[in-house]
Amino acid sequence: MNALLFAATVLIWGTTWIAIAMQVGPVPVLVSVFYRFAVAALVLLAGLALAGRLRRPAGRDWPWIGAQALCLFSMNFICFYAAAAYLPSGLISVIFSLATLFNAVNARIFFGDRITARAVLASVLGISGLALLLGPESAGAVGGGAIRGIALACLGTMLFSLGNMVSRRNSAAGIPPLQANGWGMACGAGLLLALIAATGTPVVAPPDGRYLGALLYLAVVGSVIGFTTYLMLVARIGSARAAYATVLFPIVALALSTAYEGYAWHWQGVLGLGLALLGNVAMFSRPRTGRVQPA
Repeated sequence: MNALLFAATVLIWGTTWIAIAMQVGPVPVLVSVFYRFAVAALVLLAGLALAGRLRRPAGRDWPWIGAQALCLFSMNFICFYAAAAYLPSGLISVIFSLATLFNAVNARIFFGDRITARAVLASVLGISGLALLLGPESAGAVGGGAIRGIALACLGTMLFSLGNMVSRRNSAAGIPPLQANGWGMACGAGLLLALIAATGTPVVAPPDGRYLGALLYLAVVGSVIGFTTYLMLVARIGSARAAYATVLFPIVALALSTAYEGYAWHWQGVLGLGLALLGNVAMFSRPRTGRVQPA
């Protein structure tokens, strides 16, 4: 079961980055993210209601549902969608793979999980690989906004990691991932709608079939199914080991970016991707001897 959840998460989230890139354009970022999670919440909550499984969380759990909405279903995606205006989707997915490192650090801070010497080595490898991979794009940062895109993607990844910590707490408190996701997406959509109203952002209708297709894919497959499989992994094997799925996202996403966005590979990029993946493997591969630390 864990292997199936892992494979589904990799394939789904490895392809969502190109769909996000398809939505960059006339529709403001806030509105695009709102559309995504409004549709996702409607589909998931309606499905739970039809199945007779919809339950209202206890009052004490609502602040944590709200925190999950803030970190996983709204603010992090505002960062990712905005970053897509400056960086190819494949590169954003590489930055997102650093969630493995962020999760290890945050699990230490919030749950007391031990950080090993191997984790330090993995961090060095990951950061070095990222620097090589993004080197050519960063060189044109003044004109192309690459540094802004990198900063936005890193912030989105940190928010995602914090959302993992909240989800871990919610699962431990007995809230099933489907319930937490459904109500969290609804809260996220409400927050985004409030931001749209507060900032005076124009609500632009989906401009064409390409945008609408990307929206439906992101809402139903990327959000309802993708977040459910991923957070089920978090509940079953822990946040650090579940985040290892993000190691494989760049392979899928960069392949799509090469085919559809014209991303040009260079030797630094190949070496950088290898180092980034090696860093994550070094952190989360199973030790040959000794007891595996709980995630």
